[in-house]
Amino acid sequence: MAGNSRRQGAVRKSGSKKGATVGSGGQRRRGLEGKGPTPKAEDRPYHVAHKRKKSAEREASRAPAQRSRAPRRSGERTHEIVAGRNAVVEALRAGVPATTVWLASRIEADDRTREILREVTSRGVPLLEVGKPELDKLTEGAVHQGVAMQVPAYSYRQPEDLLDDAHALGRRPLIVALDGVTDPRNLGAALRSAGAFGADGVVVPERRAAGVTASAWKVSAGAAARVPVARATNLVRALKTYQEAGCFIVGLDAGGSVEIGELEVANEALVLVCGSEGKGLSRLVRETCDVIASIPIAASTESLNAGTATGIALYEVARRRRESDR
Repeated sequence: MAGNSRRQGAVRKSGSKKGATVGSGGQRRRGLEGKGPTPKAEDRPYHVAHKRKKSAEREASRAPAQRSRAPRRSGERTHEIVAGRNAVVEALRAGVPATTVWLASRIEADDRTREILREVTSRGVPLLEVGKPELDKLTEGAVHQGVAMQVPAYSYRQPEDLLDDAHALGRRPLIVALDGVTDPRNLGAALRSAGAFGADGVVVPERRAAGVTASAWKVSAGAAARVPVARATNLVRALKTYQEAGCFIVGLDAGGSVEIGELEVANEALVLVCGSEGKGLSRLVRETCDVIASIPIAASTESLNAGTATGIALYEVARRRRESDR
């Protein structure tokens, strides 16, 4: 408006941010002063390197028994279902910590089921009576004979532990290694043979290989509770470690230079390596072996699966050891 001297926008209100500022008072000088050397990344609490350092320190402070267990991979089961009367009985006899036992309703009792009932009752393990369809679903169609049991996921050992156990018992080490065996039933059969012929354990690769699953439990007839299984991050490296410890590495292959029954090093510390039925031993594993032994069979076109081959080889080694000890 013309002639209006009281324009509101021309008046600076009190408290405006654009008011007079005080002197720096040395604030800027202090801001320019050095703060010392930059701390290392692992010493800065907010840095990822610091968290890794703390995690490593916690791992190092654990007990040796805890460190000897192979780490569980993400996505693995936290429990397994053991199905079948023999498998459940053997697992209970071996002291495997059962969490739940299922019995089929109106099950036909025998000595095994009565022993299961006694063990479960004495330990206070939850016992559930269910119908056959529920058991079929629970065991994923496995032959359960009316009995199933839930157990914690298998706790694997380290390959070096198997040697330590054998030396602690004053025995010549006898270890089985499976190279690329992906069928858990073959692993179960190998475990059963290992238990029958006094092997100190079985080594399996961490990847692309069968683990101790419910199927392996079933086929092993409880041997999985007595024979330790070690998981190797790298099987070739584990075999070389055994060689450095004084073990002979014997691979099983149809084209071997010596028959398993004539193996001269059977009386020494021994690691028997069995490959898959289709591919056999992998190239690097074969090159690592000290001896390649064969199992003579009637027809050259036939082959043996890993479980059967392991059982035959272990029998021959045990036989030669018995003969030398006489």
